[in-house]
Amino acid sequence: QVHLVESGGGLVQPGGSLRLSCAASGFGFRHYVMSWYRQTPGKERELVAEIGSGNPWKNYAADAKGRFTISRDNDKNSLYLQMNNLKPDDTGVYFCSVFRETLRYWGQGTQVIVSS
Repeated sequence: QVHLVESGGGLVQPGGSLRLSCAASGFGFRHYVMSWYRQTPGKERELVAEIGSGNPWKNYAADAKGRFTISRDNDKNSLYLQMNNLKPDDTGVYFCSVFRETLRYWGQGTQVIVSS
């Protein structure tokens, strides 16, 4: 049973940093592409960053490039998102996600609020 648990969200001032974590279990983590998505009120959930398995490639949304870094630790079954120079538009609920066997799985999300 796939289980994803995000942590690390919070309230931060513009220009600040946060590091999100996702603990994964119930599947072969190291073999799957992992993703971070963000949802804000009134908008569809959008991809922020994704990372391949093995020798991982990384892909970022345009507004995340240069500020966010996705990484993974396959020995710890963990996914991370380092977010720097945060902006108010980065506010939202961040979800860890994996697509496995025709289904996309989500964690419960972690709230990020960027505000002065």
